[in-house]
Amino acid sequence: MGFGPIGLPQVLIILLIVLLIFGAKRLPEIGSSLGKGIRSFKSSVTGEEESKPTTVNSETSDSVEDKK
Repeated sequence: MGFGPIGLPQVLIILLIVLLIFGAKRLPEIGSSLGKGIRSFKSSVTGEEESKPTTVNSETSDSVEDKK
């Protein structure tokens, strides 16, 4: 299994170095921001607007009123 001229041992070494530099707590944060950036770039290139569905949860408002 190879990623072009880079083999599996080299990829593992790179991932280990990234883990040592940024730490385990920041890796999910970095991955999330990278994903958001890629999605934003993709939507700007294709010209599509991303619409987020909005849901209203009536049970939440009812349970808040019951606790008062």
